[in-house]
Amino acid sequence: MSDFTGLVAIVTGGASGIGLATAKLLSSRGASVAVLDFKPDGLPDDITGIEADVTDDAQVRSAVDAVVERFGRLDVVVNNAGIGAVGDVTENSDEEWARVLDVNVVGMVRVARHAVPHLRRSPAAAIVNTCSIVAWAGVQQRALYSASKGAVQALTLAMAADHVREGIRVNCVAPGSADTPWIGRSLQDTPDPVAARAALDAFQPTGRLVTADEIAGAIAYLASPLSTATVGTVLAVDNGMHGLRLRPQVQT
Repeated sequence: MSDFTGLVAIVTGGASGIGLATAKLLSSRGASVAVLDFKPDGLPDDITGIEADVTDDAQVRSAVDAVVERFGRLDVVVNNAGIGAVGDVTENSDEEWARVLDVNVVGMVRVARHAVPHLRRSPAAAIVNTCSIVAWAGVQQRALYSASKGAVQALTLAMAADHVREGIRVNCVAPGSADTPWIGRSLQDTPDPVAARAALDAFQPTGRLVTADEIAGAIAYLASPLSTATVGTVLAVDNGMHGLRLRPQVQT
């Protein structure tokens, strides 16, 4: 498939996990891809890495301008940079709340702020934000993270309404439990990582975690010029965790 041929895409947080899988997929489908990351190391040769911290507005503006200067245009933005947080409302400090919201929410605003003027000139403009099913499904020990992703979902819909008549489509993808480095690190912090991973897999309706490649496929769909009627959508990629209520399996 070559639906992104001639288009230029930015992927934030694209040096690992979902972001890297997305950058590789968009590149394989014809896009010129630039990754904006805190440490854009080890990228494939066909992907441009630019060091940028989404909490620094000047760095974001400079990085977006550098992409447009190099490639002459900007068509797709994947707002994927984000950090996790664990705990109920009694456990995270004010400083951690400020840090997570700054990265996960305001970081997306900064990137969009500087990208939108360029996207207005594109015939195939799209923004895809990485959200999470915790935006609408209550999950234990995720108060801060859930609040940040609930804000991302609301932000996505507001941006979609603001920019649809400018020809810029805005959507978000909402992954469930994903097999990413962050989940791996979280499991390693448990007393029995193997048992914790088995329990997490068993909790999924499909018996396994969502893969980064599966989430990248959903992001590519939302970003593709083939989905021009898809606007203001929250696309769940969660193994059915949110929508399904399955009976317990009977052991024989």
